[in-house]
Amino acid sequence: MNIYTVGQINAYIKNMFSQDYFLHSVIVSGEVSNLKYHSSGHIYFTMKDESGVLSAVMFRSNAERLSWKLENGDRIEAAGSVGTYERSGSYQLYVTSVQKAGAGAMHEELIRLKKKLSEMGMFDSSYKRPVPKYCFRIGVVTSPTGSVIHDIRQVAYRRNPGAEIILRAAKVQGDGAAQSIISGIRSLAEDNVDVIIIGRGGGSDEDLYAFNDEELANEIFNCPVPVISAVGHGDDESITDMVADVHAPTPSAAAELAVFVFDDLVRDVNMRMISLESLMKNHIESAYALLRERTLSMKTHSPEARARMQRMSYENRVERIETLMARKLDMAKHLMMLYVEKYKALSPLEKIGHGFAAVTDGSGKKITDIDSINRGDTLRLVMREGIVEAAALRTEKRKPYDA
Repeated sequence: MNIYTVGQINAYIKNMFSQDYFLHSVIVSGEVSNLKYHSSGHIYFTMKDESGVLSAVMFRSNAERLSWKLENGDRIEAAGSVGTYERSGSYQLYVTSVQKAGAGAMHEELIRLKKKLSEMGMFDSSYKRPVPKYCFRIGVVTSPTGSVIHDIRQVAYRRNPGAEIILRAAKVQGDGAAQSIISGIRSLAEDNVDVIIIGRGGGSDEDLYAFNDEELANEIFNCPVPVISAVGHGDDESITDMVADVHAPTPSAAAELAVFVFDDLVRDVNMRMISLESLMKNHIESAYALLRERTLSMKTHSPEARARMQRMSYENRVERIETLMARKLDMAKHLMMLYVEKYKALSPLEKIGHGFAAVTDGSGKKITDIDSINRGDTLRLVMREGIVEAAALRTEKRKPYDA
């Protein structure tokens, strides 16, 4: 039997590996353990499953292209080749690229679900409800031991020490997490909170997969209380973020949105009191003005007012008639005086009063013609103060108006 050195055996085994084309390009699935980031930039780790372990190395040139950081416990699919390290006589997987196990299928399922919910309108902004300006009872669904509830309480105490933070402890990772969050939302909605914050810190896509659950999305969409989603997982939005009424980048930011500053409330109340007093004053003044107007209208249309108006109308008419009658009487008196003066001028008595006398014969017949008087006739001379009887001694006929 031939005797070989260790180096010869290791070289032979290396040669066997190099000739096996199956080992030139493989994808190995397993869980990461014994992870070590070397100062040279290489990554050393072990992949394991229920049946065994496999050493692996990812050299710096390939490790620099990795967009995320490997962690112990990650389930991955590593692509590369299997070879031997001749010096130690050990074989290992030389990794060229890595992706998380099942990430492709998970991503496709997430895309399909987002499309379905989008077509149903669950991401539509028209369904988004604003967070109430003043929330006094803030419900929080998160882990009771994580930093999320601590951050929210810290922000709430700083902004408004009187704000009531109501915690519903829930699983935020792993099996049953989605159902646990749903139970917390329902409980808080029944407790009449003003707003609900769903919060979780950062993590891998697998850690945050509960927040891409369809049943949870439906619960948030149908929740009667506005929901703020504060799931910290980088730039990508989860379905919970997209269906919630408001998406906050961090739990602290969610608390800033939900908890009002107490001084703002005091200032707002004072301003509203001033505004309300002004409105009430204007309302009362308007009511008084309307009352005065209607009182005046009632007085104007009341039976007493109508009687008073009719009495005033009657008095005005009486006064007008009296004025017209007085004017009429004055005119009649004036006219009568004119007639009196006129007739006085024509009256024989008036002429008699000026030294004239009315001449009649003995029987009282008026004598107007000298030819009707004979010598010796008895004449009666009617004067203003009496009657004189005389006899005609002689007659002398003259022309009228002769001196």
